Amino acid sequence: MLMAQTPAKVPDQPDTKTKVKVKAKVKVKVKVKTKTLTKSRIEIKSTAVQMASGIQAAEAALTLAELAIAERVYQGRLPCELGAFVTLTADASAPGYFDLQINKLKYRMFPVISSTGAIRLEDPQAGAVWLQLANKSMLMNQKLGKRLADDCMNPDQAIVAEAMINNPPPSLLDAPLAIAAPADIAIK
Repeated sequence: MLMAQTPAKVPDQPDTKTKVKVKAKVKVKVKVKTKTLTKSRIEIKSTAVQMASGIQAAEAALTLAELAIAERVYQGRLPCELGAFVTLTADASAPGYFDLQINKLKYRMFPVISSTGAIRLEDPQAGAVWLQLANKSMLMNQKLGKRLADDCMNPDQAIVAEAMINNPPPSLLDAPLAIAAPADIAIK
């Protein structure tokens, strides 16, 4: 006598009816996620608007030291090497802020305190840095890792640069001058 055996169900393989039900549930979940994404986009936009307002409020709050740096920034159309020009103008509506333009690039710069004493303006969003030294100024892009303009000079900087050519300062790599020891101190 033979007994008929039905194949055992494998739990990993649901029957056709179950598959249909699973697909229907997935569709419902997708619709719910779409509504959630819509809400989160609205929340993101609202947050962005609030952050922009906060940034605008922070712009007005430069420290006295930063405002002092801003007073020493050379402004105007500055000629640079290779025939380039940088135009640097103060923003009348926000004291201490500057608009810098080179070719078609525009940056909104503000002063940053530096440990070297160089005048430094930055646009952190674009990665631009304007460094003003006694003899020249330069524009760098930190994100790209390159200089956009070098040897930019206003007339005052040109005078200092000419003086440095005629009477160069001592090199940091030169040997220091020997310091004479006082006569009353014996060197052993």
